[in-house]
Amino acid sequence: MDQIRIGTFLKELRREKELTQEQLAEELGVSGRTVSRWETGSNMPDIGMLVELADLYGVSIPEIISGERKSEEMDRETRETAVAMAEYGRNQAKVGKRRAVGYLAAAFGIFIIISALAMFPSESSWGSVYATLGSIILIAGVCLAARSSLTKRIWRILLPVACAAVLFAAFTLSDYMAVEKFGQVPRFRYETGYDSEHPDRLVYKKLFFKVVQENPGAEDEHVYIVK
Repeated sequence: MDQIRIGTFLKELRREKELTQEQLAEELGVSGRTVSRWETGSNMPDIGMLVELADLYGVSIPEIISGERKSEEMDRETRETAVAMAEYGRNQAKVGKRRAVGYLAAAFGIFIIISALAMFPSESSWGSVYATLGSIILIAGVCLAARSSLTKRIWRILLPVACAAVLFAAFTLSDYMAVEKFGQVPRFRYETGYDSEHPDRLVYKKLFFKVVQENPGAEDEHVYIVK
C-alpha cells in the first residue's frame, strides 16, 4: 500500500470538490492537521473515516486504497462491508470501555469492603453498611464487565445472584471465624438484643446461627456461638 499515492489521490479528490483542507476537516469533524497528514501520506484515515471520504467524494474504498479512480460510483457491496466493519469497530470500542468501567467499579467495591472491615470495629453497624454498599458496587462492576460475554439473558440474571451468594457466604464465614478464633461479635447480623432471661447477655442473630456475648465490655467478656 503506497501511502504517498493515496495521499496524492485524496488531495486531488478534495480539489475536485473545491474544498480547502480546513473546510474538509470541518465537514468530517477532524482537525486540519489530520487532513494534511492524510494528503502527505504520513497517516491513513481509519476505516470509519474511509467510508465517509468515499461517500463524500463519490468513489469506492478500493479506489482510495489503490490511489486511483477505477469506476464512477462507489461499489455498494464494498461500501456496506466497510460500514459493517466500521460499526463493528465502534461496538468493540464500546465493549472495551464498558469492561474498563466494570473493572474499575469492581476494584472500587473491593476497596470499600476491605476499608469498611478494617476501619470499623465489629460492634459497629457501619462496617456492615459500608461493606454491603461495596458489595453492590462490586456486583454491578462484575456484571458490567461480563455483559458482552454473556449472550443469554438467563446468564445475565444468574451472574449477580451468584456473586451475591458468594459474598454472603464469605461474610458469613468471616463472622464465624471472627467469633470462633478472635472472640469478636459478628458484623453482619440482622438483629441485636439482650436476653430477657439473662440481662448480662447480648444476642446477635444471623441467618444460620446465633452469637451470645456475655458480660459485654467487662474483663470476663465471653463471645460464643449458640448451635
